[in-house]
Amino acid sequence: MNILIVGLGLIGGSFCRTIKKHTTDTVLGMDIDQNTVNQALESGAIDRQANFEDISIADLTFVCLYPQQTIDFITEHASQFKPGSVVADTCGIKNRIVSNCEKALLPYGVHFVGIHPMAGREFSGFSYSTDSLFQGASFIVTASKQSNPDAVNLVTDLAVRMGFGEIVRTSPEQHDKIIAFTSQLAHVVSNAYMKSPTALYERGFTGGSFQDLTRVAMLNDKMWTELFWLNKEPLLYEINTIIAHLSQYRDALLTGDLATLQRLLYEGSELKKQDLKANGKIK
Repeated sequence: MNILIVGLGLIGGSFCRTIKKHTTDTVLGMDIDQNTVNQALESGAIDRQANFEDISIADLTFVCLYPQQTIDFITEHASQFKPGSVVADTCGIKNRIVSNCEKALLPYGVHFVGIHPMAGREFSGFSYSTDSLFQGASFIVTASKQSNPDAVNLVTDLAVRMGFGEIVRTSPEQHDKIIAFTSQLAHVVSNAYMKSPTALYERGFTGGSFQDLTRVAMLNDKMWTELFWLNKEPLLYEINTIIAHLSQYRDALLTGDLATLQRLLYEGSELKKQDLKANGKIK
């Protein structure tokens, strides 16, 4: 296939490298930063630079841009995609993306598939992309009522060849609801946690728990602002829920209610145990 990657940042660059490593497909790369394109060419991550005319020869296109940029790019170039080809996005939210992009592409006979590769790093940009970023990672496919089964199969088959682990199929709505908890809330909490004045004195006092909790505090603020805003309602629910639970721990400490404090800690520990059992990580 001719595979076009639009946006050669961490995710787009890693898609290029991984596809080149595991397949014989031709990879075309497009990015507004010529230095990034040059890097991709020199590293062998892409076969050649793509221009807007090349949109029409791609059998499969992955748009790896920020949410609004993704919608804008696909909408503006909808008529240029090859009829019968497949376009997929890699954004961390799906409902708004899928509805807008399907609407734009449907009149031109182009199939859209919303995906979310569950992998990332603290750093952004092509320089940090790797050909192993997706190894064993979950690959979420958000099929809608408009989704073409063959298009979905094409994308998931490629994901398997790329080394992804579990293939998860869900709706765009369900994806955004769950991702607000599993990803977005974690980034909010980690980012807010680092705002304690005590963080200035952490050197020499940290262990694995600090590193685990703060790993995603250093984020791409522009991208995550868009992701949070476009998934506002599910994320607000999760933020309100964790605030309510934190208040219970605070109140137990304020009143010296050690029995309640111990019960709260036990309940949280048991829920994590159940989660690990359900995922086969402990017996």
